[in-house]
Amino acid sequence: MLVKDVMHSPVLTVDASVTLEAAYHIMLQRNIRHIPVMKEGRLVGMITDRDIRLATSPFAPGGAKSTETPVEQVMTRPVFTGEPLDAVEEAARVMRERKIGALPILEGQELVGIVTGIDLLDALLRLTGVQKPSGRLEVCLDDRPGELARLSGELAQQNINIHSLLTYPCGEGTVTTVVRVGTLDTRKIARDLRQKGYEVRWPPEIPGKSL
Repeated sequence: MLVKDVMHSPVLTVDASVTLEAAYHIMLQRNIRHIPVMKEGRLVGMITDRDIRLATSPFAPGGAKSTETPVEQVMTRPVFTGEPLDAVEEAARVMRERKIGALPILEGQELVGIVTGIDLLDALLRLTGVQKPSGRLEVCLDDRPGELARLSGELAQQNINIHSLLTYPCGEGTVTTVVRVGTLDTRKIARDLRQKGYEVRWPPEIPGKSL
């Protein structure tokens, strides 16, 4: 999945000369927390509701700024950006490492979109397949070539359709594979996999209960 598949476009922006009060009212009206700041048609910064609250607080270093202050004096810069053809996980990495809640998307010098943390959560839901009826399996596999293919083959033999498949490290030389499959009750699948020697972490095995 690419950034262009999840970004918001067109993007609401404000000019660098707009006041803090005006920018804050726009955020309230549009129910947003981040606005790219433009100057002469170019992206020059980002302003957030938090930036405005901190700047106008009596506890701000140097005292509270007037609500008539231009956003240019408060905005965050330089701006970290992405591109439409970036992978969503790359956008997530940048936002996590930089501790930012939104990422403007540029095509050349043109602002063409914006991605927020909520957009990335939506992408996660789509990638994991939880938005349509499905069941969940967690299987611990050796981290070596052919193991995913072997598991996929076992499921194919049972005529089980895979909706999504993700992995993450779970120990030295092993990975946990999270599989969304086209059946709600995965207990029988898990039982059959265990009988073939797989370490199935979900659904849990219930002692003394057979299917």
